[in-house]
Amino acid sequence: MIRTMLAAGASALALTLSVPALAQDAGAAAPAAKAEETPLPTMSFGEWGFDPAYLDNTIDPGDDFFAYANEKWLEANPLPPEFSRFGAFNLLREKSTSDVKTLVDELVAKDPASLSADEKRIVDAYNAFLDTAAIDAAGLAPAKPYLDRIENAATLAELATLWGTPGYSSPVGGFVTVDAKEPTRYSVYVASGGLGLPDRDYYLDETEKGREIQAKYREYLAFLFQQAGYTDPAGTAQQVYALEDTIARNVAWDRATRRNRDLTYNAVTPAELGELAGEFPLAPMLQASGFGETDRFVVYDLPPTDQEAAALGLTEDTLAKIGGGTPAMLAMLAATPVEVLQAWTVKEFLSGNAAVLPSAIDEANFAFYGKTLTGTPEQRARWKRATAETENLLGELVGASYVERYFPPENKAAMEDLVVNLRKALAISIEENDWMSAETKKEAVAKLESFDPKIGYRDNLETYPGLAIGAGAPLANRMAAAEWQWNDMVSKLGGPIDRTEWGMLPQTVNAYYNPTKNEIVFPAAILQPPFYNVSADPAVNYGGIGAVIGHEMGHGFDDQGSKSDGTGMLRNWWTEADRAAFDKLGNALVEQYGAFCPLDDGTTCVNGRLTLGENIGDVGGLSLAYRAYKLSLNGKEAPVIDGLTGDQRFFLAWAQVWRSQQREDAARQRLRTDPHSPEQYRTNGAVRQMDAWYEAFNVTPDDALYLPPEERVHIW
Repeated sequence: MIRTMLAAGASALALTLSVPALAQDAGAAAPAAKAEETPLPTMSFGEWGFDPAYLDNTIDPGDDFFAYANEKWLEANPLPPEFSRFGAFNLLREKSTSDVKTLVDELVAKDPASLSADEKRIVDAYNAFLDTAAIDAAGLAPAKPYLDRIENAATLAELATLWGTPGYSSPVGGFVTVDAKEPTRYSVYVASGGLGLPDRDYYLDETEKGREIQAKYREYLAFLFQQAGYTDPAGTAQQVYALEDTIARNVAWDRATRRNRDLTYNAVTPAELGELAGEFPLAPMLQASGFGETDRFVVYDLPPTDQEAAALGLTEDTLAKIGGGTPAMLAMLAATPVEVLQAWTVKEFLSGNAAVLPSAIDEANFAFYGKTLTGTPEQRARWKRATAETENLLGELVGASYVERYFPPENKAAMEDLVVNLRKALAISIEENDWMSAETKKEAVAKLESFDPKIGYRDNLETYPGLAIGAGAPLANRMAAAEWQWNDMVSKLGGPIDRTEWGMLPQTVNAYYNPTKNEIVFPAAILQPPFYNVSADPAVNYGGIGAVIGHEMGHGFDDQGSKSDGTGMLRNWWTEADRAAFDKLGNALVEQYGAFCPLDDGTTCVNGRLTLGENIGDVGGLSLAYRAYKLSLNGKEAPVIDGLTGDQRFFLAWAQVWRSQQREDAARQRLRTDPHSPEQYRTNGAVRQMDAWYEAFNVTPDDALYLPPEERVHIW
């Protein structure tokens, strides 16, 4: 199913308060019987925004600042069984989920005859997902029409048509977004995918753990094919796995390499795309997708020619990480037996919709993707998943009620003031930095002045006209929403850029920067403790939400976001010398973060290149927030509170934001796939760049995090 998505190249904060389990309201569909939910941890923010009782004075802050600020809380709050990781962000997300459920429960409790059409859609979406007894009783009957369409697609052309139909997964496909090199228009971006494991490296992993995951994945595939009625489930599973293994080895690109926006922008005409397709029947797929009349495609994973590689300065090491991409995928699909491609499509449909299919499929899906891959012992409570499902289908309808109930106007006004201060801080930083020429500084200031900050929610929240949601039809609801969202996306082609559109819901605990619109976006739900509290000490608000604002602004000037100018256009606005100086600073961060090695006796490390953009966002964002905090004091000295100076409280607020722990299997997956460093390194890696942190906590060369002044990276 197509979800609301960020534009290509957009960077989210990607953050992944104590709320009780809520009782089922009268009138709601009863969930299947289950064990009582485990209470969630709690977190106190004290009287001014950070509780000093959490400080562990047995730990030297210069050795491990994250542990100094968080270890006591982590020891007192073991991971709840439904989470692969848990911390401050999860607590806030749980609060958002609970708040949304309160709104939905009020609708569920109302007389059905009194509900408006929109309210009825929300109630029907929620109850349909929640009613697992009805889902189990129906079996695979609701899925049969869709599975029959896959079975009846007897030729590659017929299957390609189905792949272009909303609601069906495709190993290669497209989406509509703002064109990175012509940000006044929308274009169709094309890319290959096709993998059921989280990344290509899972297929290439020859370790004992890697082979174990591969074997369990094949078992999961065999189970799905057995459920679908295949006569040889294990044999079919092996064929589909072999297909994906070939994609991983011959088609897919290294995840860090895929971040290079110069490498992934390849505009072609329809005729040129047809040439790339070779024997693959591309035309019926494009027609079914609604892309048949477009005049431009941007191929995301088109391998560069030798001349292009030389112009981009790609090393042999980088070139070795570039797979065959979309052309290789299309050629491989044309040479693969249709029955194997049908089986892959069946697998994708059952696995992707497991949550609204019989419990055996849902449980098998969680057993692999939850337990095996991330080590999570328990499935998330059904009511929480029902809330998320309702948001996926009708998120902005729900969001309208959320902001009315939970987002006070003073929060938005305070955020606007903070954004103004952070912009001032970045303007000063640009002017004062000693590695950028006046020519490039002028462009940087123009980009800063063009930033479009969006706070809380958009004014014209979507109402999903024409999207029919049925009572007791969770799978049909998903398919209807997929079609509505797809058609809404395709309708943008040929039209003006919608600058009011958001890539996140108001109730989402996150934030993002979008380079093609040069916008920074902060949904309402993140504007709560520990990020922001109107009554908290300013040092805490600047170290929390201030650093988040700075982080998103920093994405506009990170290694990839900096490739777009103030209009959103992907172009080089840097002098050659300035770009080289900037890259030198970035490379220093790559080395520093690559030395953080949390697993396997120091042999499994952070991928400093994959995480570079987020690390620049953290380092620059914290620096900008600190400068803005100092500006807010208007030359006055901050008071000492509970024996802590303003600077100490600022840095403790930053550490508190990243208070989190995770399971080892989840950590392994994130080290391979997540462009964000683990939370402890987001804390420690950023503070050790800042001179003020050394002074605030008396950090000396004897401390583990100490960096000599000449090795501290000061970008923004």
